Amino acid sequence: MGLCAAIAACGVFVLRVGEASGGIADGKAAPAATADAPDPGRVLQIVAHPDDDLYFMNPDLRYSIAAGHPVTTVYLTAGEADGINATEGKQASTPPNKPAYAEARQNGIRAAYAKMATGDRSSAWKRTVVPTKGGGHAEVDVLVAKPEVNLVWLQLREAGTVYDSAPDSLHGLWDGKISALGAQLASGTPVKQRFSYSKEQVVQTIAGVLEQYKPTTVRAQDPTPGRFPDKRYTDHQDHFYGARFVQAALAAYAKGVGVKDRPHFAVQNYLGYSNGSLPSALDPDEAKAKLDILDTYAWLDRQNHCGSDAGCGDLKVADHPAGNGWTSTVNYARGTGTSWLTSDKEHGLWAFKVLDGQIAVWHRSGPIGAWSGPRLLPGTGMDPGISTVTLPDGRIAAFGTRTSFGARPTDYRREVGYVVQKGPGTEEFGDWQSLGTPEAADENWTSDISAPAVSVDGTGQLAAYVRDGASALRGRVQLANGTWGPWAQFGGADLHGTPVTATDGAGRRMVFAATTKSVLGWAQPKPGAPLGPATPTGLPDTTLPLTAEGREGGVRLWFRKPGSGNVRTALVTGDGGLKVNHLTDLGGLQGFGSVAASGHVLAGRTAGGQLGSDLGSGRPWERSPLMFVGAPSSTATGRNTVSLAVVGLDARLYVTSSADDANAHLAPWLPVGPRNTGR
Repeated sequence: MGLCAAIAACGVFVLRVGEASGGIADGKAAPAATADAPDPGRVLQIVAHPDDDLYFMNPDLRYSIAAGHPVTTVYLTAGEADGINATEGKQASTPPNKPAYAEARQNGIRAAYAKMATGDRSSAWKRTVVPTKGGGHAEVDVLVAKPEVNLVWLQLREAGTVYDSAPDSLHGLWDGKISALGAQLASGTPVKQRFSYSKEQVVQTIAGVLEQYKPTTVRAQDPTPGRFPDKRYTDHQDHFYGARFVQAALAAYAKGVGVKDRPHFAVQNYLGYSNGSLPSALDPDEAKAKLDILDTYAWLDRQNHCGSDAGCGDLKVADHPAGNGWTSTVNYARGTGTSWLTSDKEHGLWAFKVLDGQIAVWHRSGPIGAWSGPRLLPGTGMDPGISTVTLPDGRIAAFGTRTSFGARPTDYRREVGYVVQKGPGTEEFGDWQSLGTPEAADENWTSDISAPAVSVDGTGQLAAYVRDGASALRGRVQLANGTWGPWAQFGGADLHGTPVTATDGAGRRMVFAATTKSVLGWAQPKPGAPLGPATPTGLPDTTLPLTAEGREGGVRLWFRKPGSGNVRTALVTGDGGLKVNHLTDLGGLQGFGSVAASGHVLAGRTAGGQLGSDLGSGRPWERSPLMFVGAPSSTATGRNTVSLAVVGLDARLYVTSSADDANAHLAPWLPVGPRNTGR
């Protein structure tokens, strides 16, 4: 019996709340939703260890729960480490007990989720055992007061070391160093049956969870975090090998369950340990709220809320619940680009995102035509994050990266590529064209390349740039005959996130990338020429996502002030070398992440996870109720209209528009296409 059937047999219906067809919760049918009612979507998070979600996915997790979205978190390993649940001063005198430590971490997680959902850390859970598709057993916990909040514990053994070789681990299983990875059952779990999984069985198990919960948004860790110069990973090996198992399971799920039987899904990846070396993305209030949840998980008050001899939280983190600065920040590993919405010469709109591991296209013909989509283009394995550019002949090209797997560990590979319209305005696109990768092999840098930044200069020359695994800028330029030059090295150091590019009023291409201290820039001395050297801009430190747009004769940048969430902007000009003009703080509604900018409209994520917008100088920022995946995108549509789009947590496209004038307002948001529930 699979996971879905097992949960139903237990009488715990955790999935159907709020679905369009009506649902079941505690045995009662929910009323059918109307066709135009907002769809909350369903969020499924998959992490390696208990606390990865709290450190690296919050505040998104808290926002989703607070907004009433069904949220399920899956823990791949038991997180047993060395089995010592003690603060630093008592670890030497505390005997190891891996089952008990795993239980304490479970107790801490349940308390943290209960507090986020109900305000009461001791709110009750219903805990059951279900068979998995991989042949083992999982524990499923349902929060009684908020049954849309679920926890799934797979309880596999963890590596027990961040960097060192540990064959008995997800890493070892992925690389074929072991044939099966066994379970480390927590002492308090209702799961009593011992089991182990092969590599394929882990994939099947995760795919089975996806089949049961049918998420519209999947949150996962970063599968390609890169390495330090000494070749140590920049993240815990369980984090990114766990994320690779998630990638493989998502591919199997998308292939094995057709869209008639499941909704479309979007994926969001999160940075891990490297957050600690980056400027803080959260304002003080958001950082404190995040830390408060970690304090609960760390069991700071030592009260026996859970009634367990193992303990009610993770004392290993009690001395430093903020981790390595992780509670003051959050960063998306992919999907931060803001150029996925674009317009054509007929004032039609085109939106490109990744759904189900494929490029999804939505299209509106003309300024008032009907929308179509999402239509999935051929080709699988697409990573989150698409950037678009309009070619000199009017065709649209959509660039991204894709991941491929093979029978051998060395077959894991990422590449940059693109698809191009077959003709201006047509809905037909050509095949995927690969640009390869600047990285020689995955084992060198764990395929750590950014999404591509693309632009066309004043001569019509197309170029694509990425941050490579050595944290430098690399790029390829399309030649006059349509072929591409080699991956060129453009230097720079300490680059993070995804570079951005735009052309100035003279048609010169500029490229910018954030570092931990400032922003570096590159510029063509004239259109058609190679990029000049990496040049310090002198800008202060900024949180990772940058946005660039050619305007006012130069290239205007938007970014956020660290520890604030406020949006800042500066104009960069190229005459006589790169020069930064008029750094300005535009305020905002806190929040974090990318800022979309077109005409007078700015938009980005606010505190609370909703979309905030600024419609002009001197006007207050406005907040919309929309929660969304990745980054917003905007584009000028004609001479005096700005269009704005997001993909909601329901994996559905939402669009609005505004006249580009001082007294403008946003039109009502329009959801595109049918509700995303599967059929």
